[in-house]
Amino acid sequence: MPLTRPQSKLAPDRLWEYALRLLSQRGYSIGELRAKLAARAETSAGLNEVMAKLKEYKLVDDKKFAEVYATSRRENENFGKLRILRELRARKVTQAVAERAVSRVFSNVGEETLAAAHLERKYRGRNLTEFLQDESHLAAAFRRLRRAGFSAPASIGVLKRFSERASELESLPDEPEPEEAAVEPE
Repeated sequence: MPLTRPQSKLAPDRLWEYALRLLSQRGYSIGELRAKLAARAETSAGLNEVMAKLKEYKLVDDKKFAEVYATSRRENENFGKLRILRELRARKVTQAVAERAVSRVFSNVGEETLAAAHLERKYRGRNLTEFLQDESHLAAAFRRLRRAGFSAPASIGVLKRFSERASELESLPDEPEPEEAAVEPE
């Protein structure tokens, strides 16, 4: 493993440059950026100064970040509300801001429509009616839809289009959210 030298602490002017460099690479929520800058900041006063300046110039805004992120994940990955909410929370966006953004992004789109698009994308090239006759494939498709952030009723509704046995999935217990799931010891 190559040796790395410890990162030097940055004064406010250099911290500002570092923040701009980070923001030029990708979008950050306020919480994510604050944590990244805190690791490099010389003082907490310098950190607060840089964060205030970033907000003043409107370079960081959790509302805008959350809406852009949610739109991107919905359109590019066909993810559902629950998955995007979970990801926004992991990116240190407050629950209220995340929920408002996701509600706006999903306001004119049906969950079953998105779930069907996700399923067709993931299983493209396969005849879903034939493929989902196998019980293990049906269960795997259900789990895939749940991990992608779709509710159990929407997931089952979509699967019913392809298999009569999809209604049997209603008896399955809901899987816990990843944050709530117990970590198994290694």
